[in-house]
Amino acid sequence: MRNSSIRFIFGPLLRSGLAAVLLLVASQAWADDAPPARIRGTIKSVAADTLTVETNGGTVLDVALDGKTSVHAITLGTVEEIQPGRYIGVTAVPQGDGTLKALEVHVFPPDMAGTGDGHRPWDLAPDSSMTNGLVGELATSNGRMITVKYKDGQQQVAIPDGMPVVNIEPGDRSLLTPGTHVMIFAQKNADGTLVARFISAGKNGVKPPM
Repeated sequence: MRNSSIRFIFGPLLRSGLAAVLLLVASQAWADDAPPARIRGTIKSVAADTLTVETNGGTVLDVALDGKTSVHAITLGTVEEIQPGRYIGVTAVPQGDGTLKALEVHVFPPDMAGTGDGHRPWDLAPDSSMTNGLVGELATSNGRMITVKYKDGQQQVAIPDGMPVVNIEPGDRSLLTPGTHVMIFAQKNADGTLVARFISAGKNGVKPPM
């Protein structure tokens, strides 16, 4: 797995005591030709250290949990939280004028600032991207347009009305119950089995929009 991918997935943990251990595990466990699987779906059942998840596409998968699995909660946010100086992640698609149109925004708590800093392809929609950075300029005269600044550049992003906004918060396995919506980064082993490494779990019925 490339170092940039490792930093993106485990960036939130760089502000916790698990960072060094998980970064080493990720480097050893995922080869460059075996990137982590992204699983979006709903938990159907929980048995011992295994989640059965029905993906958004209708496939049912068993995903193992182990001591390295990390869980974060996804809660509802508001567009008013997207303010200059806040650190956010934006999934977006390109517009004809060279700007981006946001599909969703997730707002990081201050201690996660710097997580996954940069701009990269994403798989939520065709031609979509993920941009993580600090909110810079904010214009509201003709709709809401923000500048997202990261180490190597910046992007101009339009924020449409009604776009999902969520917060990322600390969580634990008590969130992993039947009916919970999840997004999982999983290690796929040579035998095809899946092991969760990072889980974003919707709290109080929230569906992670990432």
